[in-house]
Amino acid sequence: MGQVLHGCARTTEAVRRAIQHSQESLRALARRHGINP
Repeated sequence: MGQVLHGCARTTEAVRRAIQHSQESLRALARRHGINP
């Protein structure tokens, strides 16, 4: 079954998991995933 996102959601569960486990700065992660830091 596909993932259903909230209307205002900008990230998927996989992106959030990648951000949580990353050692990169928040600025670099935001730029990479196209989201606001």
